[in-house]
Amino acid sequence: MIGADVPYAASLLKAGKLVAIPTETVYGLAANALDEKAVQAIYLAKGRPQFNPLIIHTNSIERLQEWGLKVPEQAIKLANAFSPGPISFVIPTSNAIPEIVTAGHAFVAVRIPNHPVCLELLSMLPFPLAAPSANKSGCISPTTAQHVADQFGTQIPYILDGGACHIGLESSIVSFANTNPQLLRLGGLAKESIEKVLDCELSISHIQNNENPQSPGLLSRHYAPQTPLLLDLDLEVNQLGNMHQLGCIRFQHLHPDIPPENQYILSEMGSLDEAAQHLFMAMRLADSRNFKYLLAEIFPAHGLGLAINDRLKRASIQL
Repeated sequence: MIGADVPYAASLLKAGKLVAIPTETVYGLAANALDEKAVQAIYLAKGRPQFNPLIIHTNSIERLQEWGLKVPEQAIKLANAFSPGPISFVIPTSNAIPEIVTAGHAFVAVRIPNHPVCLELLSMLPFPLAAPSANKSGCISPTTAQHVADQFGTQIPYILDGGACHIGLESSIVSFANTNPQLLRLGGLAKESIEKVLDCELSISHIQNNENPQSPGLLSRHYAPQTPLLLDLDLEVNQLGNMHQLGCIRFQHLHPDIPPENQYILSEMGSLDEAAQHLFMAMRLADSRNFKYLLAEIFPAHGLGLAINDRLKRASIQL
């Protein structure tokens, strides 16, 4: 059921139930992060492998102390600049956090989402929420309540509707597991913005760990539509068959060889922020057309273009 009743959503979560929640990035499938049985239900509903850890959400950095979590100084610096917002921090875990959340690692990912409905909900709860994206594992992340309903139907007791997500990509993840911070996942906050606050250049993790990832977002295959997606690296599209069977995701301009009605322009104004917001919606719309192939161009390699390219790469196949 889709609705806007925040107290009702809170009551379900307190009872150990699942609730889909809105955030500024994508919708999350939430449960009490301190309740191992409730967290287990997330993995079962998503078909998510239990070696893939989860992010926990609360409404302030200060509240993390309630669960024995100590935030490193550099993470506090980023939190002061960007939280609430589309950034997660990998920090040392505590005895209060069940191992099922961290997949047995000594670190846990934490985040303060920037969405008024979500923050209101979190303020009502005496526990943090474990909340990966509210989709089946490996599929396109949802950016509206209806996307969640389309995938899960009545499998989730309640979907809290907070409108369309205004960022549209999952959070950036910065790890403080080692001496130097590392960017584990490109996401809704530009790498350059994070580096400016930390006053250092961040290395990007290129480890695609399909067996024991330290954080979400490190699986090599993810965010994928049902339609085979090809990254357009000077691809000869006439070799792919009938042009009317091809879909295309583009930044600003139409592909000259593919019918315009088969194409999805993410930002006519050339805004990477707007393109990021529209990416998953375009992938869903294209998927509904039953194209033979879906082509996507490479986006500019700066700002949120880096995160868009990351999602497209993980969703793509090779012929």
